[in-house]
Amino acid sequence: MLEHLTEQPADKILALMQAYREDPRDNKVDLGVGVYKNAEGVTPVMKAVKAAEQKIWEAQTSKAYTSLAGEPQYIEGMIDLVLNGAVDRARIGAVTTPGGTGAIRQAMELIQRTSPDATVWVSNPTWPNHVSILNYLGMKHKAYSYFDTATRDVDFAGMMADLANVAAGDVVLLHGCCHNPTGANLTLDQWKEVVALINEKGAIPLIDIAYQGFGDGLDADAAATRLVAGSVGECLIAASCSKNFGIYRERTGILMAIAGDEKTAKLSQGMLQFLNRQNYSFPPDHGARIVATILNDAELRKMWEEELEETRLSMLNLRQQLADELKRLTNSDRFNFLAEHRGMFSQIGTTAEKVEKMRADSAIYMVSDSRLNIAGLNDKTVPLLAKAIVDAGV
Repeated sequence: MLEHLTEQPADKILALMQAYREDPRDNKVDLGVGVYKNAEGVTPVMKAVKAAEQKIWEAQTSKAYTSLAGEPQYIEGMIDLVLNGAVDRARIGAVTTPGGTGAIRQAMELIQRTSPDATVWVSNPTWPNHVSILNYLGMKHKAYSYFDTATRDVDFAGMMADLANVAAGDVVLLHGCCHNPTGANLTLDQWKEVVALINEKGAIPLIDIAYQGFGDGLDADAAATRLVAGSVGECLIAASCSKNFGIYRERTGILMAIAGDEKTAKLSQGMLQFLNRQNYSFPPDHGARIVATILNDAELRKMWEEELEETRLSMLNLRQQLADELKRLTNSDRFNFLAEHRGMFSQIGTTAEKVEKMRADSAIYMVSDSRLNIAGLNDKTVPLLAKAIVDAGV
């Protein structure tokens, strides 16, 4: 049996991480892996998370299975955090998942079971795992225009032109905030136009919101998701706690299915729990319990929100520093988009050859599509990156 296995293509980001580790140069800069790092290059455990874990350790008396849906306080807390009453709770089915990736996978399987002929529309570019999962499941998918490499902004006209071809029952995958990999986001007015088109076409939105709190703030980052969810008959939402709670390895996510009425929501809840059972039985609990503890404790929640805001402002400061340094080196405003983008990532809109030149000449490691992790920078490495960008002729 095993001799019939074939070699699978290496994950580009994981391969980049390995190359970075093997690079002996002291001035190397890792801007590939998508995790937040502080000025010391460490991905810290939040103080609120440590305090929540202490509370859990002191109070927890069992490690028995949770329910198929997961910890109820986590589910209710996350529905409130993401939607804040934008949708009647009775219309929402929800389950805990192993990270945001698990939520996306469960969403795709739900689509496959209920609408096997549906085409899933994804932005060009998008997070690579979106397309990888769709390909693995053998699901039909098409790309819609999103990023203009000349302006480094959203190609909204192209996006709307492509989405005009969406058919009734198709699924449109949207990034709720802090678009990965580009960092370029729709305005709220543009979101309203997208919602109107989705409703006109009879399509279903699937929102991936993995960076709430990393862009313009917790509520501002959720505004588009709340607008979409409150304006359509049906909607799927995949949310992650990896970034905004800093609990990457705990694999903590949630999938919400918003139905047209309470009866259908109950059917959705049953199907979501069935999918959990088939794929991993009971969902992991520790990360979900950390989040639930924080969201349901006023003191811990305040601590967490303050830490998250500090993280957000740190990334905005790094963006501005990089834009300013590039302006100084080039005497041009053409890199101002870096300060305007939001979230962990920006795509600088250059070729794979120039990205490779930056790696070879300056030990700058970023994904070949020119996505760079802003959170991988610090005061010392911003000038190194800026010089590498200029030297490479970006």
